[in-house]
Amino acid sequence: MYHSNKIIHLQKGLLSILLFFLSISVEAQLEKDTTKIITFRHGDKGIELRTKDNKFLFQLQSRLQFRFSTPNDQDPLTYDDYSQDKQTTFKINRARLKVGGHAFEPWLKYYWEYELSQSNLLDFRIMIEKWKWMSFKVGQWKVEYTRERFISSGEQQTVDRSFINRDFTVDRQMGVEVYGHLKGRGIADFNYWAAALTGTGRGNTANDDNNLMYFGRAQWNFLGRFLDFEGSDLEFHEKPTPIIAFSAITNRSPYTRFSQSGGGSLDGYENGLPGQYRVNQWNLETAFMYRGFSWQSEWHTKKIIDKLNNDDTTTLKGYYVQAGYFFHNVFAWWPQHLEMAGRHAAYRPDNSMRQNLQDETTIAFNWFFKGHKNKLTSEVSYFSFQDKSLPLEQGWRFRIQWDISL
Repeated sequence: MYHSNKIIHLQKGLLSILLFFLSISVEAQLEKDTTKIITFRHGDKGIELRTKDNKFLFQLQSRLQFRFSTPNDQDPLTYDDYSQDKQTTFKINRARLKVGGHAFEPWLKYYWEYELSQSNLLDFRIMIEKWKWMSFKVGQWKVEYTRERFISSGEQQTVDRSFINRDFTVDRQMGVEVYGHLKGRGIADFNYWAAALTGTGRGNTANDDNNLMYFGRAQWNFLGRFLDFEGSDLEFHEKPTPIIAFSAITNRSPYTRFSQSGGGSLDGYENGLPGQYRVNQWNLETAFMYRGFSWQSEWHTKKIIDKLNNDDTTTLKGYYVQAGYFFHNVFAWWPQHLEMAGRHAAYRPDNSMRQNLQDETTIAFNWFFKGHKNKLTSEVSYFSFQDKSLPLEQGWRFRIQWDISL
């Protein structure tokens, strides 16, 4: 009942905003006849209300994600997951409401995003983007630590992110950030991000101690062209567009992992005491798009240091490689709107035990009705779980998903 009331109040608030804008528009029409003070349209980001002088912009968009999966939907994380009961599912996986735009000046931007199915406020942030070389952000958002996680779930190339995302993402955090694009001549083209964050996950307004999370990312656009955070080369880049990025994070908190739910624990750990775990991690990332072909990869290292137990240290390693292509570019019989993609990921939960290894291999097909705004994705995944003390486990999974933004 509490969640239902929150959704009802949210809907009433949005309706009030819309009525306010519409009332201004009607009043302006009555006073100035054909002179429009506010324009109303449906654009790439949903319903748009914009003042004639472009001082104010309000955008409202909803997104739904319907998913069928068998024999289970979740990635197998432990040995026992491979023998769990089969649970074929059909569900609304995501139901999002997005509000964004700018206020007072085009460079003073705002954005917030709400997950209706779980009553979670995911993002809320203010951005000052007056200069390309230096911008500022404050609020809560997905940290730009990994390309795979930062890409919206509605603009991915597969049904969902690889299974290593759970162990290496830092997900959403609250804090402040400075970022920008340093556009030099030739290969001297870089993007950067640097942030100080609470380090306690989504929804936490305070840190557990005096140790903040610090994040940095440097991205080299070595052919002088920036690559957006999205999957699939729908834009059909006429020129090769590659990037190389390095990201690093250090944090001290009770948590060893983060998700949309906030701070949590990896397998083998429990939520600790304030400041118990020092987590240092880094990621080397590549991405590339050219004439319908897309590529991305990440190579992760994560060190967990238990500060309350003699600095006991565990090193986790993982990687994934992913590529996709619109084969209509070479085969006339291949449907123009159909993309084929593949991904392989591997993960070692303790790098000192080289025999313990988990793998995922996925083949996916995307049919784009209207780009990422309306697409159908199907995929088949194969998982394996190797542990030196247990027999080898393997398993298959099939999923199909319709993602639509309105």
